[in-house]
Amino acid sequence: MSETLPAAVTEETLTVSEVASRLSIPPSRVHQLVREGQLLSLKDGGDIVVPAAFLDGNDVVRGLAGTISVLRDGGYDDREILTWLFTEDESLPGSPIGAIGAGRHKEVKRRAQAMAF
Repeated sequence: MSETLPAAVTEETLTVSEVASRLSIPPSRVHQLVREGQLLSLKDGGDIVVPAAFLDGNDVVRGLAGTISVLRDGGYDDREILTWLFTEDESLPGSPIGAIGAGRHKEVKRRAQAMAF
């Protein structure tokens, strides 16, 4: 499900077509990844977009899907997940999505598990 752009998400976003091109998959597969919880999408004006931080070159950032799953299982909706992922946290330091992109996805997932229960 797409949500409007939360204030915390100030990063670059990509259209579904741009994501599909980067991942070398059809746009329908991008929508499927969103439905499966491997990516989150947002509405930005009339476009459905995905934060560029969710991609690492030509792949989805490792650990993102697991973090999304843990937070959804804990009752968080997509907008809350997006806000949390992009909100600065001094204890990381940086944002959870920044830590995931830097390879610290296990630490972020542990924090998500603690929040969810």
